[in-house]
Amino acid sequence: MILIEPKRNGEWVYDQGTTMAIQAYVRDNIFLEEDIVFPYMVNPSVQIGLYQNAYEEVNQPYMDEHNIGLVRRETGGGAIYLDDRNMSFCFLFNSDNEKDIFGNYKKLYAPIVEVLGKLGVEGLEQEGRNDLTLNGQKISGAAMTVVKGRVYAGFSLLLEPNYEVMEIVLKPNKKKIESHGIQSVRARVGTLRAALADEYKEITVEEFTDFILKELLEVKDLSQAKRYELTEEDWLAIDAIANKTYNNWDWNYGRFKEFQYQVNERFEGVGTLHVGMTVKNAVIDAIQINGDFFAVKPIKEVEDILQGTRLRKEDIEQALKEISLADYIAKMDNQKFINFLLEIPETVE
Repeated sequence: MILIEPKRNGEWVYDQGTTMAIQAYVRDNIFLEEDIVFPYMVNPSVQIGLYQNAYEEVNQPYMDEHNIGLVRRETGGGAIYLDDRNMSFCFLFNSDNEKDIFGNYKKLYAPIVEVLGKLGVEGLEQEGRNDLTLNGQKISGAAMTVVKGRVYAGFSLLLEPNYEVMEIVLKPNKKKIESHGIQSVRARVGTLRAALADEYKEITVEEFTDFILKELLEVKDLSQAKRYELTEEDWLAIDAIANKTYNNWDWNYGRFKEFQYQVNERFEGVGTLHVGMTVKNAVIDAIQINGDFFAVKPIKEVEDILQGTRLRKEDIEQALKEISLADYIAKMDNQKFINFLLEIPETVE
């Protein structure tokens, strides 16, 4: 097995979109005689599956407030929260292994179960479709597909998850969204650190990763590992993929074709406000604003302004900057309306 590390000029890359772009580039362009392993760690971010609607999966206001990113995979599966407390592993298995590995998550997990056993972890089981559990709690979720005759697979290992942030981030605020997205099934999440043998209890994420890689690569030191070093030419192509896809808002949010979205609220001194929208590729395709509010100007003017606008805070602010909402909804200011529309609390904690 050959190791490819996400290093540029000797430094690890933690940008979630770039790490996904590296995988995509290697998957489509780098063909070696042996299987490939690609470890990666990212800045706080959420990965969603190919067929998911981002608006149904995450608490976007909290993510915006705390600079937490979002990236859409090219494989299925559900939403996961990743940060620098955990390590992920991507694999490319050559055609000789394709029939044995594809769809066989127990076989995919088998080597890592053996490695974790050497760290003292007991009670691991492959459960459900693609989860690895520790005493009934999820510590990993895997995904895989076949590309150009190779199995492209990956999973994350929750060494020490940030439960508080994970719980908030993966709890969307939206009051009512109707779509046909594949929604995540929330599972009880566990931690590997508590299950480690005493001599490994204080292990860092980097040490944990090195231990796993040395076992998978069957070397005593990672300096002995077979490697493929990414070249400057490789990096130019990787940057182009990241910009076009994984760091592109339209890919991460706009790929989902269509969904219905409604919000309702009563405001003191304003009245009841109801907004219903049809959202296509994350753009407001149709919008209707109703309620028992008073106004001077016709509300349809606001609807016309917002139609064709991305369902994103900065885009809506830009669309409404030339008007005052109080002219259309008495005693309603622009920012209050935008916060209502996107369900942004007055103070995000």
